Amino acid sequence: MTTAEVATKLVELCRQGKIDEVQETLYAQDAQSIEANEMMGPKVVTGLEAIKAKSIAFQAGVEEFHSATISDPIVAGNSFAITWAMDATFKGRGRMTIEEVCTYQVKDGKITLEQFFY
Repeated sequence: MTTAEVATKLVELCRQGKIDEVQETLYAQDAQSIEANEMMGPKVVTGLEAIKAKSIAFQAGVEEFHSATISDPIVAGNSFAITWAMDATFKGRGRMTIEEVCTYQVKDGKITLEQFFY
């Protein structure tokens, strides 16, 4: 898949709430994930299994999702970016709106790096 195809598929699946499928089909086994801080989980994790574990832990910390908006991707070379706004109630933290810019790098049709800014 090209970077644009990976970006389009990621947005499509995320809008459907299919995060597990995104990780299984679009991520490289040695992908790396970098958070802006440790509010959403470990700041840096490496490897698909660690990314999946981080995702499971994040979802376990959510009491209720109220809404989410994901932009269309902006693609340049082997990278793309989206914006993601989420309104959710978190266990022990209450209701929050989080707006982030999510960036991704693609190599050989797979996401090798994701980084979040919020």
